[in-house]
Amino acid sequence: GMVSNWTKIPPPLFKKVVLVLIDALRDDFVFGPKGKQFMPYTTQIVEKGASHSFIAEAKPPTVTMPRIKALMTGSIPGFIDVIVNLNSPALLDDNLIWQAKTAGKRIIFYGDDTWVKLFPKHFVEYDGTTSFFVSDFTEVDDNVTRHLDRVLKREDWDMLILHYLGLDHIGHVTGPNSSLVGPKLHEMDNILKKIHISLLSKEGEASLPNLLVVCGDHGMSETGSHGGSSEEEVHTPLLFISSAFEKRSGPFSRPKVVQQTDLATTLAVGLGLPISKNSVGNLILPVVGDKTLREQLRFLHLNGFQLSRLLQENTPAYEKDPGYEHFKIAEKSHGNWIKLYLDGNNSEVLLNLGKKVLKQYLKALKTLSSSLSKQVAQYDMYSMMVGTVIVLEVLFLLLLITPKALSSRAEFEVPLSPPLFSLLFYLMCLMLCAVHVIVCTSAESLCYFCSMSWLTAAGVMVLISALLCGILSAVGKILGNSRPPVKNPVVSSSSWSEVDVLILAGTIGHVLSLGASSFIEEEHQTWYFLINTLCLALCQELCRNHFLLKEGDAQHSITVKQNFDNVKETYECKNIDIFAADDSKLGKVTASAEFIKESDKWISLASPWIILICCRLLRSLNQTGVQWAHRPDFGHWLTSSEHKSELSFLAAVSLAMIFILVQRKCSLVSKIAMALGLLGVFSYRAAIGNIVFPWQQDGKDISKGITEARFVYVFVLGIVFTGTKDLLKSQVISADCSVKSTGLWEVYSGLVLLAALLFRPHNLPVLVFCLLIQTMMTKYIWRPLKFDAAQITIMHYWFGQAFFYFQGNSNGIATVDVSAGFVGLDSYVEIPAIFLTAFATYAGPVLWAIHLLCYLSSEVSRNSAAMGHGCFCYALVHSIPVAVYIILVTSLRHHLFIWSVFSPKLLYEGMHVFITAAVCLFFTAMDQNQSRRAQD
Repeated sequence: GMVSNWTKIPPPLFKKVVLVLIDALRDDFVFGPKGKQFMPYTTQIVEKGASHSFIAEAKPPTVTMPRIKALMTGSIPGFIDVIVNLNSPALLDDNLIWQAKTAGKRIIFYGDDTWVKLFPKHFVEYDGTTSFFVSDFTEVDDNVTRHLDRVLKREDWDMLILHYLGLDHIGHVTGPNSSLVGPKLHEMDNILKKIHISLLSKEGEASLPNLLVVCGDHGMSETGSHGGSSEEEVHTPLLFISSAFEKRSGPFSRPKVVQQTDLATTLAVGLGLPISKNSVGNLILPVVGDKTLREQLRFLHLNGFQLSRLLQENTPAYEKDPGYEHFKIAEKSHGNWIKLYLDGNNSEVLLNLGKKVLKQYLKALKTLSSSLSKQVAQYDMYSMMVGTVIVLEVLFLLLLITPKALSSRAEFEVPLSPPLFSLLFYLMCLMLCAVHVIVCTSAESLCYFCSMSWLTAAGVMVLISALLCGILSAVGKILGNSRPPVKNPVVSSSSWSEVDVLILAGTIGHVLSLGASSFIEEEHQTWYFLINTLCLALCQELCRNHFLLKEGDAQHSITVKQNFDNVKETYECKNIDIFAADDSKLGKVTASAEFIKESDKWISLASPWIILICCRLLRSLNQTGVQWAHRPDFGHWLTSSEHKSELSFLAAVSLAMIFILVQRKCSLVSKIAMALGLLGVFSYRAAIGNIVFPWQQDGKDISKGITEARFVYVFVLGIVFTGTKDLLKSQVISADCSVKSTGLWEVYSGLVLLAALLFRPHNLPVLVFCLLIQTMMTKYIWRPLKFDAAQITIMHYWFGQAFFYFQGNSNGIATVDVSAGFVGLDSYVEIPAIFLTAFATYAGPVLWAIHLLCYLSSEVSRNSAAMGHGCFCYALVHSIPVAVYIILVTSLRHHLFIWSVFSPKLLYEGMHVFITAAVCLFFTAMDQNQSRRAQD
C-alpha cells in the first residue's frame, strides 16, 4: 500500500522456546571427540537432525554475569562487570526478558541465581542456586533437573530457561581433562534428549513449532578457569533445534562462527518481539532460512534499522559510516524489489535481485555491528582524571619526602598544617568545586563522581587541594634549604655498586615495559629475567667480598669481631643474627670475620647458583602468560590421572620440607600444631581425590574434605593467635625483641600453613622453594654482603613478584584459582571466599613481604630506622609502576587490546595496592621506633 508496515512487529515463528545454558560449555565438548563419546544424542541431532549449529564467540571478560547480559541484551558489557559479577544488580538496559514479559510471555527459570538478580520479578516461577560454591558438582544441577518432568507436562509457559553450573564447577576444581567431565556431559545429553522429545510430542499440525536452544556462556581454559580471551574460553557451541528446520544431509563440517550477541536479536525475531535497542547483534539468517524471501528481507531490514538508529545515537557523523551507507543502499534496493514483487513479477530477475538485496543487508549488518562494537565503550573521563590526579599527588609526595624517609630517623613528615591555613588552599578548593559544578551540570552521560553526594565530592576536592599545597610546601622547603643535604650514613655510599645500578635499571625497565601489550601478557618473563640477573650480581658481590679482601683486613677483623661480640651480649635476643649498621669497610670486614669458616664461605658462594637452579625448576612447573601457555609443563603432567601416585609422593615430600624449613624458629607448641596442620593438608587433598594415601584405593571415598580443611584452619588460627599474643606482649608489656621476633615468625608460619592448604598439590614445591630461597638468602647472602634495608626490601619485592608468576598466575583473569575460596566451606560465604581467593592468588608477594618484616625486626644491630626504611621502600617501589600504569592505560583506552590485556592487569594492580597497604600498616604497627618518634 501507500504506507510501509515495517513499524509493525512480525508474528512469532515459534510457540515455545527452551533455552538451556550449560556454564563453561566449550565448543569441543560438543563438536569434538568428547561430544561424540559422551553426548551421542546431541551429536546425532547436530550431524543428522533438524538443527542449525554455530560456534558463538564471546567477548572478554568471559565470566558469567557479563555473558548473560550479552546473551539477553545483545550489547557488550563493561569490564567492571567482572567485579559486579560477585553481586549482580538488576539489569536496567532493554533486554529480551523484559520485552518478553511486556509482551505477556510467561517465563520460567531454574538455575544460577545471577538471573534472578539481573531480572527480578520477571519470572512467573523460578528457583535459583548459588553459582559461587564451586565444590558442588551434583546438587547444583539436580536442583534444576528436579523441576523438569513437572514443567514439561504443563502448558502455562512460553519460555523456559535452564542454567546448569556443574560443568563449570568441575572445571574450576579439576580441569577440563578430568574424569568427571565425561559423566557430566552425558548427564547434560540425557537432559537435552528429554527436553527435545517432550517439545516434539507437544507440537500439533496447526500450531507453531517449538525451539530448543543450547549454548554456553563462556568456555574453559586448559586449567579449568575462565575470564580471559583464549580460544578455549571465548568459543562456545550454539545449537538451534526445531522441527521447523530441514534435516541435515551430507558430511558434517565445522560450524560457522557467529557472535554471542547475535542470539538476542535472533530470539527476538523468533518470538515476535522488538529487538533490544542497544543490541549490536546480527540476525542469524539460517534460523529463518525456511521463510519466504520477502519475510527474510523484512527481518533483516528490522535488524538494520535498529542498528542504524543505535549508530545515530552514538556517532555524530553517522552518515559517513560505511555500515550506514551500505544499509541505505540495501534499503533502496529493497524498495525496488518490493515494487517488482507487488507488480506480480515472478521472473528470474526478481529472485536474483532479492538475493542481491539479501547480500547487501548482510554486508551492511556486519559493518554496522563492527562499528558499534568499537564504539560501545563510554569512558567516564572526569572521574578517571580525578582519580589519576590523586594518585599522582600521593606519588609526588612520596618522592619528595624520600630523603627524610630514608634518613637515620626515618621521618615521614608531610607538611600539611601550614598549607591548610594558606590562601592558596581555599582558592584551590573554590576553583575545583566550581569546575565540579560546571562539569556535572553540563555532562550528558552518567558520571560516577557526579553521582556522589555533594558532601563527598567536596571532601575529595579538599583532599586534592591539601595534597597539592603539601607538595608545593615540600618543594619550597627543599629549594629554600641553602645548605647541602647531609649524606645519609644508612643509605649512601662512596659509589654505586652493580646491585644498586641493577635495582634502578630493573625498576625503570619494568615500568617502561607496561606500555606494551606483549610485555604485559608475558610480564613473568620480565621478573624471571630480573631475579636471574640479580642472582648473578649477588654472585659477583660474594666473590668480591670473599676473595678481594686483604689479609691485613681479615686479621684486623678478628679484633673487631671480639668487640662486636661484646655488643651482641647486650641484647636479649637469642638466636638472632646480628649485623653491622652501615656499609662502611668496617662492617664488611666484620661480616667477613663472622664467616671465616671455609664451609660457610663455599656454601655462600654456591647460594646464588642454587637459587638460579630453583628458579629454573619453578619455571618448568607452570606455563603462564599467553604465547606459550598452551605448551605442556610439569604441572600438567603431575595433575593427569595417570600420575596420581607421583603427585602424592611429591606432595608428601613437599609438606615434610615445609615443616623442616619453618619449624626452626617456632615454639614447641607451634611446631606440634604445624606438624598436625600439614598432616591435615595431605588428608584434605586425599579426601577430595587429588592425591592418595598408600593404602587408599584410587577413586574411593572421595568427599568435599570439609572436616579435614576445618581441622587445618584450627591449627592456622592457633599458630597465628600464638604469634599475635607474643607481638602484643612485646609491644605493650615488655620490649623484649626475642619475643617479638618469635611472634612475627609464628604469624608467618601460620600463613605458610594456610598457603599449603589452599595451593593445589602440584604447586606445593613453589612453597618449598620459596622457603628455601628465603633461608639461603638470609643466612648466606645478606649476612656477608651487608645490604641496607632499602636494597633488601626491593629484593624481597622482586622475588615476591616472581613467585606470583611461579604459582601459575598471569595478568589474565582465567588464572585466578576460584576453588581456593571454598576450601572447607559447605556453602557460599562471601567474605571468607574473597579473602581465601585473594590470599591464594597473592600468596607469593604476601609471604615475601611478611618475611621482610621478620628479617628487619630480627636485626637489632641495624639502625633503628630499618623498619621504617623497609615500609617506605615497599610502598614506593609498588606505587611508581601503579601510578605510571594508570596514566598509560588511560592514554591507551582506545587500544585494540584494552579489554583483553590492559584492563585485567589494572584489576590485578588494584588488588595488589590493597595488599601493599595492608602490609605497610602491619609494618607500621610492628615498628616500635615509630611510637617512640611520635612521643618525641
